[in-house]
Amino acid sequence: MTSSFEQRIVELGIELPKPPKPVASYVATHQIGKLLYISGQLCLAPDGKLVATGSLGDNVSVESGILAARAAAINVVAQAKQALQGLDKIKRVVRLGGFISASPSFSEHARVMNGASDLIVEIFAEQGRHTRSTIGVSSLPLQAAVEVEALFELH
Repeated sequence: MTSSFEQRIVELGIELPKPPKPVASYVATHQIGKLLYISGQLCLAPDGKLVATGSLGDNVSVESGILAARAAAINVVAQAKQALQGLDKIKRVVRLGGFISASPSFSEHARVMNGASDLIVEIFAEQGRHTRSTIGVSSLPLQAAVEVEALFELH
């Protein structure tokens, strides 16, 4: 049976990629009781290539950053789906954490992170309204422009 969240993904025309495996000494997801933690996901497209590399305020536009945040959030959802063998166990999205590779003078981190937040609300509707932190960093793995982590509450 397909969850209403999965039906919404299809309606939105979103392709969930096969989630990437961790490349270091960590796990992609960890469930503790009714909480599912998703490790930071890079802004990988379904073809495995980064949507944007470099830094906002330097060589990455805000528009590209928004698309990168959206791609990272899609990877968060893909990891959740794989961990839970579907999305029907998700009660709500509790929190997103966003890491934006940015120059010291860049100040539109929140606007970039809206790419991830908006995607989550598109999929999960009211259950997708979440708390959030958005942090500017000097660099990310593989020179990715954006990384997003998440916390879900389960039924």
